[in-house]
Amino acid sequence: MVNAMWVSALVGGVCAFLSCYLMLKGWSLIGDALSHAVFPGVVIAYIAGLPHAVGAFAAGMASALATGFLRDNSRIKQDTVMGVVFSGMFGLGLVLYVKIRSEVHLDHILFGDMLGVSGQDIALTGAIAALTAGIIGLKWKDLLLHAFDPAQARACGLPVGLMHYGLLALISLTIVGALQAAGIILSVAMLIAPGAIAFLVSRRFSSMLAVAMAIAVATSFSGVYLSFFLDSAPAPTIVLLMALAFVVAFVLAVRRTAKAEATA
Repeated sequence: MVNAMWVSALVGGVCAFLSCYLMLKGWSLIGDALSHAVFPGVVIAYIAGLPHAVGAFAAGMASALATGFLRDNSRIKQDTVMGVVFSGMFGLGLVLYVKIRSEVHLDHILFGDMLGVSGQDIALTGAIAALTAGIIGLKWKDLLLHAFDPAQARACGLPVGLMHYGLLALISLTIVGALQAAGIILSVAMLIAPGAIAFLVSRRFSSMLAVAMAIAVATSFSGVYLSFFLDSAPAPTIVLLMALAFVVAFVLAVRRTAKAEATA
């Protein structure tokens, strides 16, 4: 339980930072797509006897680069390219998964195994969280401008292409860190919900980052603790608490808007 609390807080914290940028940039579904795209990399890494993290990161970056190449060299829009590439990668992962399922069960990759994390898993997740937080801390203003207005960022001399693929790399790396704890499927919610909740209750981006971080860590700790009494899996419990927090934030935002309109 202690290990689960630590790793859930680390995963929730790093996902919260990225979710704010994904929310502002309209990339929320990219987290979903990349989460599914890393699946074949995990399976291939198992077959080759490599760490799952290596295969997951390689598959995520390969998918991101393929999406960028197809978008820049065809008339197809980005959302269509994403649908084709990422769904194709997930389909490849499922085919490979079925082929080796008789030898090993990879359900914990899909749904997480938070109560089975080891000290090594915590160390890996902590290193990924520290790296991601460090990069965002150094470049948060540049990333913010890139999220709001890429054309203005390019006019200011910022390396827009590098920032684009760098952000995708951070997302892939974060998903690698979330694999053991939340799994591929449930890590999607952790990349979307904190930023969405913070967006509803915040007016400044710095406040948005702080609120998202607080929501993610609080629901992570509470979800693991509550799952013991509910006899449920920790990761789905965390996601359920995030969904409830979103509902509360939405109601408060609607009431605040209605009150402001009535006052005006």
